[in-house]
Amino acid sequence: MTSAVSAVADQPVAHSALRHLSIRAFRNIKRTELDLPAAGLALVGENGQGKTNFLEAIYYLRLLRSLRGAQDAELVSFGETGFHLAATIEGARAHDVAVGFDRLGRRKKIMLDGAEPERMADALGAFPAVIFSPRDAVLVAGAPVERRRFLDVMLALSSRPYLLALQRYRGALSRRNAAMREVRLNHAAREACAAVWEPALAHNGAIIFSARQEWANTYAGQYAARCDAIGERGATAMRYASSLDATRDDAEPALLAALEKKRPIDVKRGITHAGPHRDDLDLSLDGRELRTYGSAGQQRTAAIALRLLEAATLREATRAEPLVLLDDPFAELDARRAARILELLSNEERGQTIVAVPRDADIPEAFTRLERWQVNAGVLARDGE
Repeated sequence: MTSAVSAVADQPVAHSALRHLSIRAFRNIKRTELDLPAAGLALVGENGQGKTNFLEAIYYLRLLRSLRGAQDAELVSFGETGFHLAATIEGARAHDVAVGFDRLGRRKKIMLDGAEPERMADALGAFPAVIFSPRDAVLVAGAPVERRRFLDVMLALSSRPYLLALQRYRGALSRRNAAMREVRLNHAAREACAAVWEPALAHNGAIIFSARQEWANTYAGQYAARCDAIGERGATAMRYASSLDATRDDAEPALLAALEKKRPIDVKRGITHAGPHRDDLDLSLDGRELRTYGSAGQQRTAAIALRLLEAATLREATRAEPLVLLDDPFAELDARRAARILELLSNEERGQTIVAVPRDADIPEAFTRLERWQVNAGVLARDGE
């Protein structure tokens, strides 16, 4: 991550913005062609009308998959054979991004500036964006896999070396686990079949471990400052929690030794116990684990702080202000926390913003000047039309 950031650190910060968005047969959204104002827009609609689906369509063009974990076939509108999304973007790596999915052929086609990239990974993160949602509470209250996913998505979309290491690590992990299951079921097989994948696991795992640890160390102070600004009264802390006791310089040999040491028990259970796929991002308040002891409001505060750090990370890596997507951002928050978060969002650097809320009255004051649209049963229309 350091090399990617330092390579662009002296460049001026641009503002990424969607200028045009096309949606066809995606979830319940009817065919939509929309020119977006440079500042963004406020989308108003009751629950179930398509607000979140609209934001998901935008974020799909960045992540190339559903932000809610749905399979591509589940995103196709009822009765349709596939969906198509396209956007024209300013201040980003690509000017035109398009994704089409054919449910019958189970094929996804991606186009960047009129050309199909050799690998899907080449199209990931075509523009920087961060989404805030009440569902983010799972980042804090959920299992460690949720926080690992947060780290992996953020770092993979801001660092090409991290993305490649993550892909190679997952491939080697899957093959080592399969080899160990074969050893367990077929006694003629040997542990060497599993050991052959350990150098790749150690090499790529060390890259992942080091990048995650560096990110947590770099942003720990900013995490505490943002929690304090939101109004958290206790002492908040963030650290990368790993069973690997190592530094960047010795992470690879340390992980290789751990894999060798754990191999006998790994073979018995058919899974790999050592490596960054078992690590966590530890979030605490007054020395107590937020996941277990934090209130709903405290967990939401921590989740919003993480999203703010994600925006800061993308800004540093891409030298562009991320597009900000706010999905009913203050739902289930008390008035004090909501006011502090709004103030923080207003004071921090912010790019084009799209806020989605159930009612006009729910639009935060800082965003009341945004052009207003309505969504009803998947149909988008400018307010008053």
